Amino acid sequence: MASMAPMQPLPGSIIVNDGKLEREMPTELPRPPHRIWTLSEGRAMLEFAAFYASRAWMTSLPQGDGHAVMTLPGFMATNSSTIPMRGLLRSLGYDAHGWDSGRNVRVNEELIRKLEDQLERLFQDSGGKVSLIGWSLGGVLARELAKLHPDKVRLVMSLGSPITDDRNHTNAARLFKFFNGDEPERIRDGQFRGLDIAPPVPTTSVLTKTDGVVHWRGSVQDPAKATGAPSENILVYASHCGLGVNPSVMIAIADRLAQPEGEWAPFEASQGQSWLFPKLSL
Repeated sequence: MASMAPMQPLPGSIIVNDGKLEREMPTELPRPPHRIWTLSEGRAMLEFAAFYASRAWMTSLPQGDGHAVMTLPGFMATNSSTIPMRGLLRSLGYDAHGWDSGRNVRVNEELIRKLEDQLERLFQDSGGKVSLIGWSLGGVLARELAKLHPDKVRLVMSLGSPITDDRNHTNAARLFKFFNGDEPERIRDGQFRGLDIAPPVPTTSVLTKTDGVVHWRGSVQDPAKATGAPSENILVYASHCGLGVNPSVMIAIADRLAQPEGEWAPFEASQGQSWLFPKLSL
């Protein structure tokens, strides 16, 4: 029997591979998360506590090869938010860095130049490609930075990031517009449009269906909008504000970073950890 040609996406649909078959699923109109999840974002404190409770155990996660990792904070956040993550990454053998750009508020040409300069420094100092990990808006910036300089980026991981041009996926849209207007869309003559298109480097989107800031559908990487490099989605149980300390997210980050350069494979949780990573269905 002749093999079937790969399914092509129809307008308003994305292709979902659930391990059984490929099927078209209609997309829903963009909307913010349900208010219940937003009001319960305080559960991030439990994730913070769980991070430190399991900190000693996490030293048994896959060890790194010493390559440079740059972390980018979320909207309105600073490097302080990624201190726990960077501490863990250093203990695993990575050369982990925050960003040099202060509080993440304005997305403009000045910020992009600063990010490019820091990426160049890390690339030169380490003698190799840099992995980028961005939380929320930081993940959007990490993806776009990788599109601008794929020769300097090893892989990108976004955590609860609104990887779509439609800002209606997040309940922070009005605040973002207050500080930025439509300036981000004009950067580099429209370079920062097409946020749903994956960078030309291995890319992982980590998302949670109980995200109280960014609707989880806005964080799904459509495989039909890849650029030749591998991409994937990893679903976890987490809050938006807890993604940067959630132990299951740390497991995924350590696994992805430990892959030898050029030998990327999709994420597969171990048998003992599989309950932490539900299957993504739309």
